[in-house]
Amino acid sequence: MGVTIAIDCMGGDHGPSVTVPAALAFLRSHPDANAILVGREDVLRPLVSSHSTEFGARLRMQSATEVVTMDDPPAIAMRTKKDSSMRVSIDLVKAGEASAAVSAGNTGALMAISRFVLKTLPGIDRPAIATVLPSLKGHTYVLDLGANVDCSAEHLLQFGVMGAMLVAAIEHKDRPSVGLLNIGEEVIKGNDVVKEAGELLRNSGLNFYGNVEGNDIYEGTVDVVVCDGFVGNVALKTSEGLAQMIGAFLKEEFKRSMLTKLMAIVALPVLKRFKQRVDHRLYNGAPLLGLRGVVLKSHGSADALAFENALARAAEAASNRLIERISERMASMNEVKA
Repeated sequence: MGVTIAIDCMGGDHGPSVTVPAALAFLRSHPDANAILVGREDVLRPLVSSHSTEFGARLRMQSATEVVTMDDPPAIAMRTKKDSSMRVSIDLVKAGEASAAVSAGNTGALMAISRFVLKTLPGIDRPAIATVLPSLKGHTYVLDLGANVDCSAEHLLQFGVMGAMLVAAIEHKDRPSVGLLNIGEEVIKGNDVVKEAGELLRNSGLNFYGNVEGNDIYEGTVDVVVCDGFVGNVALKTSEGLAQMIGAFLKEEFKRSMLTKLMAIVALPVLKRFKQRVDHRLYNGAPLLGLRGVVLKSHGSADALAFENALARAAEAASNRLIERISERMASMNEVKA
């Protein structure tokens, strides 16, 4: 039997109108997978009743009477909404009924609930959020993206291990390359924490490339780029803003005159291919690494295609032993230290 994904159907900006169609599309494209739709039965049942024959036991519902809103403080969501679709999804992973959980809901609440329910793996101090960004050579994984603002050198080492094992599981690479985000490639560059982290990574047994700079993320210099959550979040939001600006500039220029409008028609096939290569929906699904279970965060505004890709990413991580890979790598490093 294949992997089973617990889906928080009520989370995100669009809720069941996106999560349910995405789940159905995921099951069609992954015939060995199963899905548990978690949420209010009165809302979900009309959306899936006509598909019971198509999927049979591969698709089932799990009732959850509460919803974590995007505005709920993480502590409140964790303490008072114990029957939320988000909490129940993670409980299913804890109970072993699901291989992974996926939610487009409140990021802070998802991290808090996941850490409380699942706990962290041995040797991991703090979970981290990872994402994948397009690059000239394919794509690059970056972590942390905001879960940990203040990090020690040891935390950055742990991020390197988790990121490398994530790429090994999803991309099937035996020794993914790891780079440490810095203000220069030289060993002497950076603050004390980054310098110490560089030393730890060089002695970790990972395929450590060395220091990398911001441009290396999109050049695809390494498979994994490690940084603290403050830097990672700023880099991500800056990249998103730049992409939006470039898109807006292109539209403005093509609309400037009748001639440029005609040029836009001629360039349309190229523009479509360009859009496909940088389409953020293809990279949706940020794993919460370091937990004793697979949990992925989808973008809150994800459409059905983006959410389906998050489900596929979760299935890939679970079926390729992401948690076991991180645990085994941390254990081997601790043995060397001892």
